[in-house]
Amino acid sequence: YERKEVSKQEALAYFEGKGDEYKVELLQDLQDGDITFYSQGNFTDLCKGPHIPDTGKIKAVKLLNIAGAYWRGDESRKQLTRIYGVSFPKKEALNEHLERLEEAKKRDHRKLGAELGLFMFSERVGAGLPIWLPKGAALRRRLEDFLREEQERRGYQAVRTPHIGKKELYETSGHYAKYGEDSFQPIQTPKTDEEFLLKPMNCPHHCEVYAHVPHSYRDLPVRFAEFGTVYRYEQSGELHGLTRVRCFTQDDAHLFVTEDQIADEVMGCIELVQTIFDVLGMHDYRVRVGLRDPNSDKYVGESERWDRAEEACRSAAAKLGVNWSEEEGEAAFYGPKIDFVVKDVIGREWQLGTVQVDYNLPERFDLWYKGSDGENHRPVMIHRAPFGSMERFCGVLIEHFAGKFPTWLSPTQVHILTISEKHKEFASHVAQQLQNEGVRVK
Repeated sequence: YERKEVSKQEALAYFEGKGDEYKVELLQDLQDGDITFYSQGNFTDLCKGPHIPDTGKIKAVKLLNIAGAYWRGDESRKQLTRIYGVSFPKKEALNEHLERLEEAKKRDHRKLGAELGLFMFSERVGAGLPIWLPKGAALRRRLEDFLREEQERRGYQAVRTPHIGKKELYETSGHYAKYGEDSFQPIQTPKTDEEFLLKPMNCPHHCEVYAHVPHSYRDLPVRFAEFGTVYRYEQSGELHGLTRVRCFTQDDAHLFVTEDQIADEVMGCIELVQTIFDVLGMHDYRVRVGLRDPNSDKYVGESERWDRAEEACRSAAAKLGVNWSEEEGEAAFYGPKIDFVVKDVIGREWQLGTVQVDYNLPERFDLWYKGSDGENHRPVMIHRAPFGSMERFCGVLIEHFAGKFPTWLSPTQVHILTISEKHKEFASHVAQQLQNEGVRVK
C-alpha cells in the first residue's frame, strides 16, 4: 500500500474526474493539508489510514455479510451496501472466530427472546419500543427487586418522576443543548405556548426533588433511586433488539454529597455494582475511567472542578483490584465516569454499570445545603446505574446465560409433569403449595 499526502484541490479534481459524488462530498468537509490517498496497483482511495504495509500479511479471509447503510448515517439519504469481512494471520484463528460467531447466533437475545416468550416488538406501537411479555416481565421484576433490596440496605430512598418535563428543565440541565436536535422533538400543548419533552434523562428531575426542601450538612449524603423510563431517538438502522432501543428504563440513582464524602460514596456505588456482578456470575470485567477529550469543547463546567472529579474517579478505580484504564473522550458532558465493561462467555465486551461524579448540575440547578459554619454550600452529585439500561442488561443477560437462567431469575422455576389425567388433581395441589411458598410454577 502506498500512502500519499495530497492537496484538497488535487483530491477534488481526482474524484470529480472519476464522478465519485460520495468522496467529493467527504472532501468538502476536510481541511487542506490533512488529506491522504492510499494506492494499491491501479486502485486509489481516499483514506485517513493507517494501513498495513502490504497485502502479504493478509492470510485467512472470510466475507461475513452485507447490510444496508444510509449515507453518512442519515436515513433521509441514499442507502448503500456495507460489506463486512474479517482476516486473521492463521486459518486456525479464523476458524475459532467463526465458531464464536456461530455460538453468538445461538445466543442471540432476539431469537431466544421470541422462543422463550420474553419480549416482543410491534409495528403498530413503533420500532425500538419493546413490550415485555409475562415471562420477560417476571425476569425483569426479579432483577429490580434484587436491586431494590440492596439499595434499601444502603440507605437509598425511592422516588418516582414523570415521563415528560418542560423544555426549560432540560435547557437548565444542558441536555437540550447537547441532544435536543437529535432526540424526540418538543410536545406542543393545546392553546398555550408551553413545550414538553419526553424525558431523556432522570437526573434533572432528581435535582428538582433535592431542591424541594432545604438540606443541612447533617442530611447528607442524600440518595434518591428510581427505575425511570427515558426516551432517546435512535435512527432505525441503529436499532438492535433490546440493546439499542428508543425507550428504556435506567436503574438510576443520584447521590447528593459533600466534597469530603465523594470518595466513600463512589466506592459504595462501585461495591454495589460488584455485588450484582458477583451474584450473576459476571466475573470477567474491566473498569474504564472516562475522562475529558482535551480537544473538545462539548463539556460544561469549570476546569478545576473537572480536575477534582477526574482524580476522585481515578482514586476509586485504583482501589478496586481489577484491571482499569483511562480513556479520553469517554466522559459525560457534565462529568467524568467509571464504566464497567463486562466480557461475556464468548468473549464479547458490553458496557453495563456506570458511576459518574458531577459538579455541574448542582451549579445549574442552584442546589445547596447549610454547612456546619452556617453558610450555604454546593453539594456534589454522583450519578449511578449498576445495570445501566434494564433493556440492554436483560439482552446481555439472555445471551450470557443462553436463555438458561439461574433458578432465582428464571420466569418459571418448576414444571410439574403428570403421567396421566388421574394425577392432575394431585399435581394441582403440589403446584398450589409451591405457589404459596413463592415458587414460580407451571
